[in-house]
Amino acid sequence: MEQQQKNNRLSYRIVALFLGLILNAFGNALCVSTNTGSGIWTAAGVNISNWLHVNVGLILLIIGSCCALMNQFLIRRVDIPRFIGEVAFTSCFGYFINLFVALFAKLGVPNLPLGWRMLLSLVGVTIFASAISIYQRSNLIMHPNDDTSNILRFMYLGGRATASQLINFIPPIIMITISFIYTHQIYSVNVGTLYSIFFNGVIIAAADKHIMPGLHHNFRVPHQN
Repeated sequence: MEQQQKNNRLSYRIVALFLGLILNAFGNALCVSTNTGSGIWTAAGVNISNWLHVNVGLILLIIGSCCALMNQFLIRRVDIPRFIGEVAFTSCFGYFINLFVALFAKLGVPNLPLGWRMLLSLVGVTIFASAISIYQRSNLIMHPNDDTSNILRFMYLGGRATASQLINFIPPIIMITISFIYTHQIYSVNVGTLYSIFFNGVIIAAADKHIMPGLHHNFRVPHQN
């Protein structure tokens, strides 16, 4: 297992948490602004929103809360602070995405030529995957979807980042498929989404080694009673 045995200082982990949160929202907002594909979980929320005609922000909050609840089963114990922290992270994440989407709209990103928007979408995926690596290693609070992959990685898959990401993508793919059956349309799935599906885990594993390399994986397997 690639897990480090020594924890970082709390202050360093807090800095990493906020840096990861902001970079994750920045990267996702860049993908949304280009309209050439977003992360698979975001795409699932957009598709369900169009199917049910419900605000996408509310859908993403509901999905995040359900994932936070599922994580309680995956760690095989009740951890209320973890659950509350993940729901809070989801709320803050949505707030920062709205800020960055508005910024990119003022900068004219949605109106750029298609080739540039596709390139920026790939950049956005790379940024938010790197951000996931940062706050997963901090392991204070994180987006519940990313905590799921972190739990799978260290409790079930022997530290393999790519495998955990691929398994973590199964639920949103199912959600997109179900919504497609009812709407006959697929939204927010494009080159950026495919890049995210195939390379998220690869980017996270690389970022673990090369971005803030002194930040260890502060993950700890829960003790069983």
